[in-house]
Amino acid sequence: MRTKNKTVATWLAFLGGPLGLHRFYLHGLGDTLGWLHPLPTALGLWGVERMNALGQDDMLSWLLIPLLGLTVAVTCLTAIVYALTDAARWNQRHQPQTPDSPAGRTNGLTIVAVALALLTGAGSLMASLAFSFQHYFEYQVEEARKISQ
Repeated sequence: MRTKNKTVATWLAFLGGPLGLHRFYLHGLGDTLGWLHPLPTALGLWGVERMNALGQDDMLSWLLIPLLGLTVAVTCLTAIVYALTDAARWNQRHQPQTPDSPAGRTNGLTIVAVALALLTGAGSLMASLAFSFQHYFEYQVEEARKISQ
């Protein structure tokens, strides 16, 4: 069984999380959740393409774009959780045959990944919420305007 390095898993969750790369690294190619990660990512990217092609009034893109932002935010949170996991617990979970493995230790690269994941995840979450609420309230105002006329 391979050693699962905490820093590598953290960076994979941060950089390749929307594609499920961290899940494949930790659990292998047979991981169902890893294969499900690209679905909301692809739908969100399709929403961005629809908005570029059809404009901001496309209601389907209003639903699809936040999927991308939420997927990025969740995988950034996953990177933070991986990085902040205690070395003993990491080794117990991912390499129980070698409980004193240095692969579960935190180093400077892990801390950099936490800082970047925190910035990216928070920004992505806030942007998704702002986008969703803006379009929801614009839709409500437009519907109220139609009723009042």
